[in-house]
Amino acid sequence: MALSRDSILEASDVQTETVPVPEWGGDIILRGLTGEELDAYQASRRQIRNAGTKEQEVVFVQDNARATLLVKCIVDEAGNRVFTDRDAGLLGMKNGKVLDRLFEVASSLSGLSDEDQEEMEGNSETPDRDGDSSSSSPEPSAEPEPSSSEVSAPAS
Repeated sequence: MALSRDSILEASDVQTETVPVPEWGGDIILRGLTGEELDAYQASRRQIRNAGTKEQEVVFVQDNARATLLVKCIVDEAGNRVFTDRDAGLLGMKNGKVLDRLFEVASSLSGLSDEDQEEMEGNSETPDRDGDSSSSSPEPSAEPEPSSSEVSAPAS
């Protein structure tokens, strides 16, 4: 028997998981994102560089990405968010190992793909303008320019 519209919309399918965080002195509850929240999170983490050029690329913005997800997923016993989006900067100052462990759980609950997680870790190739993610080995780079600190200042 096929599900009806109402039965689908009434189904409680957002998962939660209680995770011990001994470093913080207790447990927290993580809630997976809804489809709408997941799309918004993923869109907020992508940036197009060199738009409209042959060098156009989509990059994953890693700046505080773990805490940005976690503030959306940490909830209390009633299912209410503990943090606001503005708290991501503060949460991001917590231990990276703890945030990474919690991010893995929140990602799994939210349906973030393996590809998304690889982008977080900086391991994926970036598709070019035509959507082709294949790449050839880059040419060796030229000798680096000396930095301003390496260039001697005029004698006084």
